[in-house]
Amino acid sequence: MNIMPFNYRLQKFLEIRIRKKEEQLAVVQECQKEVVRIENLIKENNANIQNTRINMRKSDPRMYDGFDKFLKHLYEIGEKLESKRQEALEALRKEEEILREREKEVDVLEKHKEHKKEEYLYEQKMLELKTLNEIGSQKHFMRTREEAAEAEIESLKQARE
Repeated sequence: MNIMPFNYRLQKFLEIRIRKKEEQLAVVQECQKEVVRIENLIKENNANIQNTRINMRKSDPRMYDGFDKFLKHLYEIGEKLESKRQEALEALRKEEEILREREKEVDVLEKHKEHKKEEYLYEQKMLELKTLNEIGSQKHFMRTREEAAEAEIESLKQARE
């Protein structure tokens, strides 16, 4: 009996969806890197603000005006960086949502593939049982025919005697 290996009809679609999911995962990772990069810039800016305040306290009062302008500039940079961070987080959320959709698409096809494989295995089992039943029927028929032939031979022998 020839048992054909399982062949999923939609395998190409599954592979395409898996590839799209992996591409989207790379996009999400890039967005995460961008968020981390911006957060590091915010930390650097906050450290600059802190250092400028410390230096301002130690400096000559005539330089306060320059320090104030520089601090104002650092605060503006901080606000811009915070705005960029919010934009990057929003982009990350959108890309993560797309990734979740891609994962759902892959999961649906993987479950479908699993279901089809179970159906295929069940059908193969039924074919095997049918073949075994046919073989059993043929053996039974042959055995019955042989027994009938032997019984006929016996009856002929007894009739001659």
